[in-house]
Amino acid sequence: MAQRGSTMGEDPTWAEVLLTLLLMAAVPTVVGGAVIVSLVGLTMWVTAPLRRRRRSGADDG
Repeated sequence: MAQRGSTMGEDPTWAEVLLTLLLMAAVPTVVGGAVIVSLVGLTMWVTAPLRRRRRSGADDG
């Protein structure tokens, strides 16, 4: 059972390596950015009634 051909793949070009690194860096950036934007949005939404109450109390004075 002789094995024919090379078992090793071709070495990737510098463009392929750069694209792979870019994709590897983009995934955590996108996911982390979405988490941060979601947390900021939820914080603004939860604290909106408190800000409204504080603002209306200052207008009474």
